[in-house]
Amino acid sequence: MIKKRWTLALALIVALIIATAGCGGKAEKKEEGSKSGKTSITIAGSTSVQPLSDELVKAYTQKNPNVTINVQGGGSSQGIKAAVEGIAQIGASSRELKESEKTNIKETIIALDGIAIAVHPKNNKVTNLSIEQVKRIFSGTITNWKEVGGVDATISVVTREAGSGTRGAFEEIVMHDAKITDKAITQASNGAIRTTVAGDEKSIGYLSLGFISADVKGIKVDTVEPTVENVKNNTYKVKRPFLYLTKGDPTGEIKSFIDFVLSPAGQEVVGKHYIKVR
Repeated sequence: MIKKRWTLALALIVALIIATAGCGGKAEKKEEGSKSGKTSITIAGSTSVQPLSDELVKAYTQKNPNVTINVQGGGSSQGIKAAVEGIAQIGASSRELKESEKTNIKETIIALDGIAIAVHPKNNKVTNLSIEQVKRIFSGTITNWKEVGGVDATISVVTREAGSGTRGAFEEIVMHDAKITDKAITQASNGAIRTTVAGDEKSIGYLSLGFISADVKGIKVDTVEPTVENVKNNTYKVKRPFLYLTKGDPTGEIKSFIDFVLSPAGQEVVGKHYIKVR
């Protein structure tokens, strides 16, 4: 009788251990599932698109807290490469892609941007330049403001760094086969260009239309003012797209984010500083 009781007790202990182990296994599996449910996306590329991406990500993740989206710079060329090689889920470019770069890449235009030719507000005599004059100034062929109707003063040229989407678009639209002068001051952002031009009455630079402020003056190009309306109606020619690039058609959470960017809510964010496409 005692032997039977010990046998029953032992059986109950074994059963309890198995049950406890089973519960622990289920809890561990549930935790792993929770971790795998967190989606992470990387956007890399254009420093011009980067601030806009930051704002779009903030708006999107407020409604989708299980998604983490990391935004990195590096320039448009790096963004294109990151998308092509799958280093980032989304590449960002602020210039048109070259034919050689269109390798299994899906392009989505998320915004438009005019590139304003900016001078100091006290540069009152120069209100309009032809594209050819802009080209000659930035190539170093025209070196004095008096050659384009301004005061007798040496022009200080300010440009973006190599690899910048703004610079790439400017070179493609304005410079063509001419090179930007080696004497130009190089800056790494639209904000830095604005600050430099605002601090030097003899300077000239180029920057995104959304960065024009009372500190700098955007002049006419071929008699057309740099305005949102003129970019949209295609009369202002110094303009560019903001692109999101994916390796093939986007799917899953990547598609959901890009769909949001093109939605009314996303385009409302775009419209704060740039030009809507929807």
